Amino acid sequence: MHRYARTGAIAIAATALALGLASTATAHIVKQVGPYTVAIGWLREPTYVGELNAVQVVIKDKSGNPVSDLTADDLRVVVTASGTQSDPMALAPTFDPDTALGIPGDYEAPLIPTAPGAYTFHVTGTIHNQPIDETATSAEDTFDSAVLPTAIQFPDALPALGDVATRIERTDARAQAAGVVAQQAKDAAGAALIGGIAVGSLGVLLGAAGLVVAMRRRPVA
Repeated sequence: MHRYARTGAIAIAATALALGLASTATAHIVKQVGPYTVAIGWLREPTYVGELNAVQVVIKDKSGNPVSDLTADDLRVVVTASGTQSDPMALAPTFDPDTALGIPGDYEAPLIPTAPGAYTFHVTGTIHNQPIDETATSAEDTFDSAVLPTAIQFPDALPALGDVATRIERTDARAQAAGVVAQQAKDAAGAALIGGIAVGSLGVLLGAAGLVVAMRRRPVA
């Protein structure tokens, strides 16, 4: 490949990479934490219920350089949605200095949102001994709230996760009820069989007793 062709290919690849990175972080809340700027938001937007996403935290120093030397033990995030709070999740670095793969200064915690609505991210930990305790909530002027994926489903819209769970619970309840009825019928049949055997046995005993009495009353020739 000619030198100019290689240069053009590299430029195109760099542009595509830049566009790709921009598409993964369309809207974040930027916080000033000591000498660092911290951007908090979703990895992918729009944010669809049931689709794998991640809490993304991008950190830069006062010169605008990415901070890429933190570990998964340095930062934690707690997610709150629909009145429910998650356990603390590690924000792991995506950049690998050995291979230069990933995004410098990018830290993520994988998450699948399962309910539509607003999500709050509470980030805690330390950045080079600088404590961080910041909260960010999705809104129109911050980052996306989670929405149902019906707008991108084709040709048929799938049922929502909540509807699926409700249907499973109803089916399970019906199965349990049917099992109870079947067990009751089985118990009743068993009781009827035992009662029939008992009645039959009693009839045999009574018949035998009557035969014995009749034989004793029979006159001797």
